[in-house]
Amino acid sequence: MRDPRITTLAKNLIQYSVNLQKGEKVLIENFGLQKELVTALVNEAYKVGALPFVLLKDHQVDRSLLLGACEEQLEMMASFEAQVMSEMDAYIGLRAGDNISELSDVPSDKMALHGKTVGTKVHREIRVPKTRWVVLRYPSSSMAQLANTSTEAFEDFYFNVCNLDYSKMDKAMDSLVALFDKTDRVHIKGPGTDLTFSVKGVPSIKCAGHMNIPDGEVYTAPIRDSVNGTLSYNTPSPYQGFTFESIKFTFENGKIVKAEASDTDRINRILDTDEGARYIGEFAIGVNPYIQHPMKDILFDEKIDGSFHFTPGQCYEEASNGNQSSIHWDIVNIQRPEYGGGEIYFDEVLIRKDGRFVIPELEALNPENLK
Repeated sequence: MRDPRITTLAKNLIQYSVNLQKGEKVLIENFGLQKELVTALVNEAYKVGALPFVLLKDHQVDRSLLLGACEEQLEMMASFEAQVMSEMDAYIGLRAGDNISELSDVPSDKMALHGKTVGTKVHREIRVPKTRWVVLRYPSSSMAQLANTSTEAFEDFYFNVCNLDYSKMDKAMDSLVALFDKTDRVHIKGPGTDLTFSVKGVPSIKCAGHMNIPDGEVYTAPIRDSVNGTLSYNTPSPYQGFTFESIKFTFENGKIVKAEASDTDRINRILDTDEGARYIGEFAIGVNPYIQHPMKDILFDEKIDGSFHFTPGQCYEEASNGNQSSIHWDIVNIQRPEYGGGEIYFDEVLIRKDGRFVIPELEALNPENLK
């Protein structure tokens, strides 16, 4: 018997997240073969009169493909998937798996090549700007292990987070969007962090269940050359199959001029992928009340209550600062007291201290008001 929470999640994804309409086409792409949710999504798509298409993938298979892949092959793969994506009105990406490090021994040049082909031509050029899309994880024992909980407890957490009333969150974000849109200078302070930049004239976008599940962030992008200072991240950050710790960046006129981490050589190789990889493409504030601690899964970690993320690489078209890159790496800093605290200032006015909004127009985004 199917868990009724799966049916609820599938209905929310189809009817709220991508707002699928009669006659529209949706691609359901599943990494990890989670048949229960895929089947529920297909059924819900048919209920609204839409046409579902399913693409099943596996990380172990992808690893084997990438280890021997050549540029011509990846270009052909990108062309094939781009043709399919260009026919779609909506996209639901379901990510699951038993090993977060499955791709850790794929050489960095192969990962970069995959990003420049499939990542760019399918997702950055078609899926993101031209479809209504949502990406989510699916609970597994490995995710429970990363979160340091039992599998059953993690499933309860997962469905609380994913079936949150995102329409309520959506309304509460309006004030933060309005404040972003009239702000010039941002100043972030915290342990090992003293960072300044401008967001003047760059649109801000609220994320409340339409592009990611779980969701809960408002994002923009800094003016490309305006970032100066130092930023010490305090969460582990998986990227290209490797989990980095103790990441610290030093910025001069927008560029990361010094990068340190638990593997400094590896992180600098990633940042040397292309020119845009050493500039920031996104600044976002996380507000999901149910996500309190990092679990090495960026779809959850970037939404952590009291956090922000500052993203090397590609900007989003909706909040563009002109930075182009095959990299887009969301790295998270948590500012709640148990993580060392911190402050965010907009035009020299303190708006958030130790992870809590401190001005009246933003108090609706504090966790007790979103649950």
